[in-house]
Amino acid sequence: MPLVFRFTIYFPMKSLRLRSLPHLLLALVLTFASVQQAAAQDAATVKKEGVTPDATAAATPATVAAPAAGGGDAAAIAAGDALFKGNCAQCHAVNEQVVGPALGGITKRRPLSWIIPWIKNSSKVVAGGDDYAVALYNKFNKQQMPSFALSDKEITSIVAYITSEEGKPSAATAGGPTAGSVGATDGTAAAGADGAGSGKYMDILLIVLVVVLIVLVVTLIIIGNLMKDVLRGRKDLDGRDIEILDQRFDWGKFYRSPMLRGIVGTVFALVLLYEGVQSVMAVGLTQGYQPTQPIAFSHKLHAGEHQINCAYCHTSVYKAKSANIPSANICMNCHAQIKTESPEIKKIYRAIERKQPIQWVRIHNLPDLAYFNHSQHTQVAGLQCQTCHGPIQNMEVVYQYSALTMGWCINCHREMPLNTKDNKYYDNLVKLHDTKNAGAPFTVSSNGGTECSKCHY
Repeated sequence: MPLVFRFTIYFPMKSLRLRSLPHLLLALVLTFASVQQAAAQDAATVKKEGVTPDATAAATPATVAAPAAGGGDAAAIAAGDALFKGNCAQCHAVNEQVVGPALGGITKRRPLSWIIPWIKNSSKVVAGGDDYAVALYNKFNKQQMPSFALSDKEITSIVAYITSEEGKPSAATAGGPTAGSVGATDGTAAAGADGAGSGKYMDILLIVLVVVLIVLVVTLIIIGNLMKDVLRGRKDLDGRDIEILDQRFDWGKFYRSPMLRGIVGTVFALVLLYEGVQSVMAVGLTQGYQPTQPIAFSHKLHAGEHQINCAYCHTSVYKAKSANIPSANICMNCHAQIKTESPEIKKIYRAIERKQPIQWVRIHNLPDLAYFNHSQHTQVAGLQCQTCHGPIQNMEVVYQYSALTMGWCINCHREMPLNTKDNKYYDNLVKLHDTKNAGAPFTVSSNGGTECSKCHY
């Protein structure tokens, strides 16, 4: 006769009345909500860090300081690298022809005494009848190279950089990122990959947590039902215990509860109030504004993949009160030869033939009551375009990234350290600030940047 082992489970009714189950479920829900909120904050941090100026394809001024006198070849090449990418890379490469000729071996074809005036004003050299200049001008369909306000030392550093790059394989030939890719120079692609990887792992973690939570809930329900079945089989239960086991939740009474109706009514009223306040506060705000432009121009292609410097098209971005909209002639510097059959490019041709400007739709527009100087922020303060305009190099169609409200500007002035390096205007002001506010950063607001008269006059 086989042995039969019988296990009996005893549940003390005074200590366990199945009341802990709702509390446990509530704790699980709160835990999951906190984890989800932390994940959302991490994702927001990744997104925010992805658009910081230092992590994007930064736009550099049209002119970069030349290397100090007596600097070594490495300093001259580094300065020339920055100048080349900011002024020449839109139309030239060192070892291959792009819009203009390849610049490798230029010192063997022309002396530096010819190169300097050519870069400063090629039209003047061509008009002077120089045989080489005229032949070059005719060879490239009489396409005029723009003039550059560069010093002799800056041009010399560009030539030094070109000479150092002669004969090197291009990034595309070497199997690496192309010369126009953002990640080729500043590691943005790697940063983006890290952000995407962390976001992917966070999604997987959330899915696992959801599955675990569902399994726990189902398991608790099964255990609760088993416990009820076991307890119903006991004969020593009193009336209170039987009442607890047999009780059923009255959903009808719950729906008719004044408390529930009060809570729902209060939440509904708060939602309406919140939406109303948000609507009122948003009057006049155009954040996210993304109009359709007359020509489908992609900043992602031009500023991102090809790394065309912002100042090449917006020529006044570092020297004027406002950043100008580029004219059709600037487009033709490249598109006289590139994608000439594109329907969008043909719109530029028609505008030039009709002698009419392209009717671009303005996106960023401050009210007339506010004074804003673009060059003060880009040239003097040294801010990158992405600080206000967001990841412009990733936008197929540009939209207003920042709020551009007074509060947004003031917060920036309160937090942004003032760029006082090598500017004697600020020397005495910095000393006075440090005397009264030792250890505190010298921000724009420290210099009166939050006074009403600075922007409203």
